[in-house]
Amino acid sequence: MLDNPYYSQETHGPYDIFELGDFELEEGGTIPDLRLAYATHGSLNAARDNAILIPTWYSGTSKIMEQVYIGSGRALDPENYFIVCINQIGNGLSSSPHNIDGPAAMSGFPHVRIGDDVRAQHRLITEKFGIESLALVVGGSMGAQQTYEWAVRYPEMVKRAAAIAGTARNTDHDFLFTQSLMDALTSDPNWAGGEYRSHAAVADGLRRHAGIWAVMGLSTEFYQLEAWRSVGLESVEQFMSEFLEATFLVMDPNDLLCMAWKWQRGDVARNANGDLTAALSRIRAKTFVMPIDEDMFFPPRDCAREQALIVGSEMRTLKSVWGHLALFGADPAFLTQVDAHLNELLDTDV
Repeated sequence: MLDNPYYSQETHGPYDIFELGDFELEEGGTIPDLRLAYATHGSLNAARDNAILIPTWYSGTSKIMEQVYIGSGRALDPENYFIVCINQIGNGLSSSPHNIDGPAAMSGFPHVRIGDDVRAQHRLITEKFGIESLALVVGGSMGAQQTYEWAVRYPEMVKRAAAIAGTARNTDHDFLFTQSLMDALTSDPNWAGGEYRSHAAVADGLRRHAGIWAVMGLSTEFYQLEAWRSVGLESVEQFMSEFLEATFLVMDPNDLLCMAWKWQRGDVARNANGDLTAALSRIRAKTFVMPIDEDMFFPPRDCAREQALIVGSEMRTLKSVWGHLALFGADPAFLTQVDAHLNELLDTDV
């Protein structure tokens, strides 16, 4: 177990822990004493039908979901809904390579699938809260992968689904991009086969990892318009050092690698013997597919192909020169669009 103050209640709290015991994984491994970190907002009503689930994206935690998407007067309003944000396995708050002991720690951490996350989340939702119906599952990026998995795996439970900037089956292009993120980390000699003694030792790899995000996470128009100025920065160099590098240099490399591996392999068709059409036909939720127009990871074309396979679904393309990283919440106009679509979805009778 490594000490990393970034993954703490002080930085990401308040959050609670749900213990699941030894948890067997789809790939055949086991996480001993699996712990899911989660945060709740609002109150569950007597009918237990006002619950919203938000799974986290790559590198994200329940805290950024709270800070960016939840609030009074927002679509995700805790005065109206009981909102549960669950941290995915490997994100640094839930059980992760850096925060457990024993053979499964660090380089010994087993491979996790999106389906493993959703099965664990289902246990939390049902066993902890007695919830049998979710008014909405909504997530961005890897959170969208989990949203699709929820809608396919538990179709009668999910009443509405909003997949923001993500696909139900990862593409070859996105697989290769994610591999470049992983290679940036593992090519640092100080990664030491995953047995480094501090995340800070892998600073060069984490810095290269941030540099790849600078290229692919934002649109070319972002740089043409010098959109970094909207967050008070004055140059590309300052944006790199004070925004992107500051974001990733504090994180644990093995945790990022755990998430990246399952991101690469996200595919709801695993629930239907590899048949994507059959898998998506299981969805009963009213579904909004919400790509970002300038997203180079999950472009609208890729999302539209899947949306066409979901009965009764609608395509709602979001606009932002921030591309995929619009999810971080630095573009107010993007958040206004998200709220408008989610309000409409939540107002839809199901």
